[in-house]
Amino acid sequence: MTIKLRPVNCCTIPTATDPLAAAERNQVVSLFHALGDPTRLEIFRLIASQHAPICVCDIVDRFDVTQPTISHHLRVLREAGLVTVSRQGIWAYYAADARGLTTLGDALGALQLKSEVAVG
Repeated sequence: MTIKLRPVNCCTIPTATDPLAAAERNQVVSLFHALGDPTRLEIFRLIASQHAPICVCDIVDRFDVTQPTISHHLRVLREAGLVTVSRQGIWAYYAADARGLTTLGDALGALQLKSEVAVG
């Protein structure tokens, strides 16, 4: 076992943070994973910027990937809790999920608050 010694007066001791509960941590990781793909991020941005649900046909038309690839990305976003889907006949309509947006905002807000405290 190696004992690490902290040099005297080297720097400020970091503020301790409580770990996230497993369920919350898994949810936040899922959100960031879903948004970690450039195409998924742009699909999500498109959906989240709409005032009403957007038809999947309009999503497919805006990206230079196949319809099955768009369906895969939408499934990942849906499973992460970032979008919801409703059906009207044969068409699927996607909207941003308010709960997912809140969780994402809370996670980012917590990071911003910690960085502001550190800078301030």
